This record gives sequence, structure tokens and C-alpha cells, in this order.
Amino acid sequence: MLSRGHTDTPFAMRLAAFAEALLDPTIPPPEGLIGPDGRPSAKRFAVYRNNVVLGLVETLKAAFPVTRRLVGDDFFAGMARVHVARAPPASPVMLDYGAEFADFVGRFEPAATLPYLPDVVRLERAWTEAYHAAEALPLSPGMLTEIPQEDLLRARLLLHPSVRMVRSAFPVVEIWRMHDQVEALRGVDLGRGGEDALIARPKHDVELRSLPPGAADFVEALLARATIGEALARGLSADSRFDPAGGLIGLARANLIVGVGVGVRRDDATTSSEAA
Repeated sequence: MLSRGHTDTPFAMRLAAFAEALLDPTIPPPEGLIGPDGRPSAKRFAVYRNNVVLGLVETLKAAFPVTRRLVGDDFFAGMARVHVARAPPASPVMLDYGAEFADFVGRFEPAATLPYLPDVVRLERAWTEAYHAAEALPLSPGMLTEIPQEDLLRARLLLHPSVRMVRSAFPVVEIWRMHDQVEALRGVDLGRGGEDALIARPKHDVELRSLPPGAADFVEALLARATIGEALARGLSADSRFDPAGGLIGLARANLIVGVGVGVRRDDATTSSEAA
């Protein structure tokens, strides 16, 4: 334990030193650390330090099972230990831990031979966020036909709170789906082009889709509160192969539309003349 009266050093500073030493084995145990017998206990601190690190590594293992299978248990554990030392939790909510793991993996030199790995991590993180997102009741797929034709392009769609997207220069959805098929993975052509993944949990289970050309730009525009007309234009501008009707109908059939309104956006708030 840390004794408040052991030195004149402010307790907050000593607590910060304790936290720093906890994740860095090169730092000696902080001053004021004593065992139940009232004597310094470096050995107890070392055991505690190891347990904390192992606990955080296990948290990352549980959060990124596909990534772990792709690189193997030993490699993942070593990579996770480095991440834990460099980026300890900033929140007591362990669900938040791992949000920065993809960026770390992208900088982790031993993983450079797997250039798609950071995007797989992003996909897993998006899956976790979608799984824990708020519930919302999807609108009927036929609700688009109820919007007057003259209002359709200036309407705004509210998408399900669980909707997430990962855009990759690699076939990340194919890799995700084949992660436990070692021989098949070796045949994946990493140079054939990227995939845009849409992850959502409209009902009970998280669903993963590979989006067609232009659809990711379309969905991103809707998430940014663009009108349907603006979003369709964004999709067509991104890729001439984008199918406007297919994009709209696809979202409705996937149960990803939870609200629709026609109005004027003011300071990121939509004043709707009609909403569902």
C-alpha cells in the first residue's frame, strides 16, 4: 500500500508515480510502498504489476479475437504488452480500452509484414462498438414510398445508432470472414483493391457487409446529416458505378433507417416538417 504520511511528496504525485511504475518494469517501485508488515515490498509490487499487465493483455485478447487468430497467441500477447505499456487505460470503463489499438498496430514494426492488420483491428473495434450501441426501432422498408416525390431528395435519414464503417485499401471483409482458414487466406489477393465495410446491429446480432462502389460515401454523407439528394450526389461523385436506388433500398431492407424528416438544418439540428 501507499502511505500518505511516508514523505512530504504530495499524494497525487506519488499516485502518478505508482501508476507509471506499474506499467514500466524499468522503473523501480515508488517510494512509500509498504507491505502488511510495514516494510518495503518490491516483490509484492512486481507481482501486482505483472497481474495488472496480464489483465489488460487479456482484455485486448477478448476484444480482438480475429486479430489474435491472424497473428497467433504469442505474437498478439507480445504486441499487446507493448501497447499496454505505451497506452494504459484512460477510463475505468474497460469497454473503452482498445479504441487506439489499431493506430498502434499500424506503427508496430514487427506487424509491418501484414499491412492489412490495422484495418482488421478497426473492423473488430467497430464490431464491439456496434454490439454495445443503443437500441433503436427500424422503420418499415416501405416507408420511403410514403415520402412525397417532391420531398424525397431534401429529406434526411436517421441511421441506426450502431452503424459503423471501416474503409480499407485491402479486402478486409474477405480477410475477416476467412481468418480461421489459413490455407485460404494465403490465396487472398491483397492487390485486387480495397473493401468498404458497414457494421451494424439493427436487431439482435451484429451484421457485416461489404459495400458496393460509392455506397460508403453515400452512407458517410447521411451520417453527417446530409439530405438524401446531397448524399446520392456524394456517392455518384465518388464512383460513377454507384446505384442510387440500390443504395436507398439497401439501407431500408437492412433495417438501418430509424427516422426520416424533411426540413432545414440549423446548427446541426434538423427542423423537420414531417418525421417518422
